Amino acid sequence: MSTIDTQSLMLQMRSLAAQAASKPDAPVEGVAQTGEEKADNFAELLASSVNAVNSQQQKAGQMKEAFERGDLDVELSEVMLQAQKASLSFQAMTQVRNKLTEAYKDIMNMPI
Repeated sequence: MSTIDTQSLMLQMRSLAAQAASKPDAPVEGVAQTGEEKADNFAELLASSVNAVNSQQQKAGQMKEAFERGDLDVELSEVMLQAQKASLSFQAMTQVRNKLTEAYKDIMNMPI
């Protein structure tokens, strides 16, 4: 059985928090992005975020199944941590969706 390294876990959490707080890179000078290119980048970012949340959910499900089968390599604490990671990533994605929907409604209600 493996033990959880709390120091490593804290470093991972800090790294993820720093990534979430960081701003996207500015475009290279001299290269202007058109509206279509920005939309493609946003669509790619959104798709990759949804895929990341999906992979977290699948990994949590696989770990739960392995623990239920009695796999000695999977500890309950690891399963619970992965389930919490998946839950938090899903909640964050839901909040982003809600904010985007709210922003869309605000824009649609603006007078021309």
